[in-house]
Amino acid sequence: MQAMLLNAFADPGIFELHKVAKPVPGPGQVLIRNIAAGVNPIDWKTAAGGGPAALQGDFPIILGWECAGIIEAVGEQVRAFKANDQVFGFLNFPNPARCLAEYVIADIAHIAPKPDSVSFLQAGAVSLAGITAWQALAMGGHDLQGQRVLVLGGAGGVGHLAIQIAKLQGAEYVATTASTARHKVLGTLGADACYDYHDKQSMLGVDQFDLVIDGIGGDAGLAHLAWLKPDGLWVTLPSVTAEQVISAARQQGKQAQGIRATPNGNQLRALAKTMAAGKIEVLIERSFTLDELNAAMELSRSGHVQGKIVIEFSY
Repeated sequence: MQAMLLNAFADPGIFELHKVAKPVPGPGQVLIRNIAAGVNPIDWKTAAGGGPAALQGDFPIILGWECAGIIEAVGEQVRAFKANDQVFGFLNFPNPARCLAEYVIADIAHIAPKPDSVSFLQAGAVSLAGITAWQALAMGGHDLQGQRVLVLGGAGGVGHLAIQIAKLQGAEYVATTASTARHKVLGTLGADACYDYHDKQSMLGVDQFDLVIDGIGGDAGLAHLAWLKPDGLWVTLPSVTAEQVISAARQQGKQAQGIRATPNGNQLRALAKTMAAGKIEVLIERSFTLDELNAAMELSRSGHVQGKIVIEFSY
């Protein structure tokens, strides 16, 4: 099979297309022929030696933690899935998953059936970002019914899904920050208000929020800390600046937490159900072929992505 291999951590990491042996599923695992695989910031951050880089094993390595495809083979003790099933998954994070290859091994607890009405492209783009949004909104045991939620960086992969999931879970008011060019589409996804993050005065006079999902982090994220209620919760996604954000929140007497999303097949099934019902839309900025992965990573690094970037496989 073909795969994009990383031979050394670097900034930026450079991937090379090579032929490697097709993996074999073990007990409780399946072999998936990839049709689509999402590209996420954690991929290029890991390639640069950050994030879960230390957990990826010896070089050369294959990265990628979300995919959608067709099961080609099943391992022992697998009863819930069979060959030719269409599935999607968020796999093994932060340990190796190897989705940026034509074939990938998945634990059955980390995948779910792909609904017929959901394209492979959509399914390949939703798993990591969707589960991250789902778990971030659930942190602290918050019941979102009647709550005010702010999503910083609403046009991003996690952000645009967090807006929709928050509304589905009963949030009374969901606001977001994004460049003005993104406001119209985020409004169609359910945002009650969109603020221009370039304009520091745009949120003056806005009531505080019960829950903030911070997809920006660092000083840019901290600029909005005043809009969290004293008894609210701030969930920051970027791990590099998590301690900075948590410390700043504590100094103001407020609660903040970082998050590391974990694969969850049941949550994937819930996402699949809502997507099949047309209640969640996955925005896709652009798709690339596998050999164009370096260009896809460069686009992701730019920070100017609306929704998700996806690798489409051809055989």
